Amino acid sequence: MLLFSLTGLLYGDSPPQLNEKKIISALAKNYGERAAKRGSAWFNALDRSYNLPEKEKLKSINDFFNLLHFIDDIKLWGEKNYWSTPVEFIGANGGDCEDFAIAKYFSLLEIGVPDEKMRITMVKALRLNQYHMVVAYYETPSSEPLILDNLDGRIKPASQRTDLLPIYSFNGKQLWLNKEKGRGTLAGESQRIKRWSNLNQRMGLSKMRQPKLRME
Repeated sequence: MLLFSLTGLLYGDSPPQLNEKKIISALAKNYGERAAKRGSAWFNALDRSYNLPEKEKLKSINDFFNLLHFIDDIKLWGEKNYWSTPVEFIGANGGDCEDFAIAKYFSLLEIGVPDEKMRITMVKALRLNQYHMVVAYYETPSSEPLILDNLDGRIKPASQRTDLLPIYSFNGKQLWLNKEKGRGTLAGESQRIKRWSNLNQRMGLSKMRQPKLRME
């Protein structure tokens, strides 16, 4: 079961504009006026992407978030591996690969890309010799996935990303173990991933965390 959708945070039971104002106000209060402007830009990106064809939605959201800064968690949040919410990511104006992938995934959900077409995928970045996270999009269940990444801003088929070795992937419902660039082996519900469950529990505006370093 999907633990959280941005729909509840962005729209809920109120008119969309009221919740947009609420989020932008929270960004201003917690992170400053520049963060509020980034929040407005995010809403604008969601609005203009909503009616686009699906692959154009991917490019729009991928391009938007790739404008934010890459910074290691230990420098930004003071701990080794912190998965920030999309609002925290926008507020801080930066994050690491997990934060890029998570923000893209939830934003694409919000503009109508079905959960079953997407996976947040942990990979080994072979050239960097380190773990990395991307979003994989499957147009159909048997399609080769397209990769949305902050290392390479161009959306490419997985076969063209020979620098990435998939390890495991998940979406709002399920978890897969990957032994190749295919869809992998089903390994249960995504709630098994503790950081994913914790992230979903922290989505509310009352739980936004302050970064150790300002990235204005």
